[in-house]
Amino acid sequence: MATPLNWFSTTESWLDDRGRGAWLAAMILGFIIFWPLGLAILFYMMWSNRMSGSFFCSRSTKPATRRMTNTQSSGNAAFDAYRDDTLKRLEDEQNAFQSFLQRLRDAKDKTEFDQFMNERARDVAAPASPEPKTV
Repeated sequence: MATPLNWFSTTESWLDDRGRGAWLAAMILGFIIFWPLGLAILFYMMWSNRMSGSFFCSRSTKPATRRMTNTQSSGNAAFDAYRDDTLKRLEDEQNAFQSFLQRLRDAKDKTEFDQFMNERARDVAAPASPEPKTV
């Protein structure tokens, strides 16, 4: 006779063997059949870290932030020199573009500030016109 714990562990390993899609399908079916069941499956997936990317896929889902700094040799000196030169050129272009964007932002900020100051000076210089008195 199968115990409930044995049935649960068998079902868990069956779903683990089939991956993320099986867990998501079980959760959706649980919501359709009886919503607390779907909620329980969702909480179990979160509690057991089955919602994290490392459980479902073997490689990291985070993008590499600085792939250009990889200096591992390929074994071909000419290619390594070309790669290093190209990466340096790309880094220089990126830095130049970032400084160009910063200059654009600074120029826009200065223009907006100058416009504000001109409007403020115009408002202060212009006396409020008195309303005509009606008798």
